[in-house]
Amino acid sequence: MTERERRSNADAGAIDRVQGAVDGTAAGPVLPPGTETERYVRLRRRFVSTPDRAYRAFTDPEEIIRWFCSRVEDGSLAVGTRSTLVWPTDRLWWEIVEAEPDRRVVIRWPWLKNRLVTTITITIDQVGYSSRIRLEDGPFPITEPGALDAWAEALEGWSEALAGLRAYLDYNVDLRMGD
Repeated sequence: MTERERRSNADAGAIDRVQGAVDGTAAGPVLPPGTETERYVRLRRRFVSTPDRAYRAFTDPEEIIRWFCSRVEDGSLAVGTRSTLVWPTDRLWWEIVEAEPDRRVVIRWPWLKNRLVTTITITIDQVGYSSRIRLEDGPFPITEPGALDAWAEALEGWSEALAGLRAYLDYNVDLRMGD
């Protein structure tokens, strides 16, 4: 078999694998890299604060209003509760699903007028005298109408929110905004 025939057979196999992914006849993951249908926001930041203070910033209503939202209604930000976070121009529910004090918080919240619900996982690690926060929000199934825009909005929003969290945790800047 010549080199040209080998390349032609390889190309045909790749086309069959992609077609199988499209029509559902493929076994296992066969989509080429970059064609995943779900997106996640994944951010990592290091803060001067201790892990317990970083944890409270997400789970204590008095703390979260200093850097993230204007008000917390209908809940205590405890596991199993659904609270309403209020901003001057928006209101969203926020449900804490799991919590390991000073280490991890798992939260669900809506996008696209409740048509899409994502899971936010915040992991807090102690690094020396400070802490590192890893935040993941998703999945955003980009095959759904509006989900790609929601992912882009989440990426921008969480980047801005973590900048506000840095101002609060590292520099003690209270970012409360009135309604």
